[in-house]
Amino acid sequence: MKRRLLLALAVLSALLPGAAVAGEDKKKTGGESYIQINTLTAYTMRPGDRRGVMTVDCGLDVPDPALRAKVELVLPRLRAAYVQQVQIYAGGLPTGAPPSPSLIARNLQRATDGVLGKPGARVLMGAVLVN
Repeated sequence: MKRRLLLALAVLSALLPGAAVAGEDKKKTGGESYIQINTLTAYTMRPGDRRGVMTVDCGLDVPDPALRAKVELVLPRLRAAYVQQVQIYAGGLPTGAPPSPSLIARNLQRATDGVLGKPGARVLMGAVLVN
């Protein structure tokens, strides 16, 4: 009997109009002009001839709404260009050397401007890890 009552309450709470509005009011992480890029990964060599993985977390700050719409359309091309840049960098990284976030950011910014055809989207770096 209690199960039926709990099921009925669950169904009613899902149908309430306030439940749908609560999900829409959440603030997007990083602000309205921020676009999160999925984590980029590439293989690298570690000491002892073992393979390692370099991961790069980044995003884009695009204040112009028209350019932001274009970025969202070409996001797969941007991600492919970013993965290529990270793979090239990780492949040339000397064994045991720490990665250079500033050099990676410069390469990603160059790739961003190349894919978009003009400047205006700024690459924001998060974490760069080598495991």
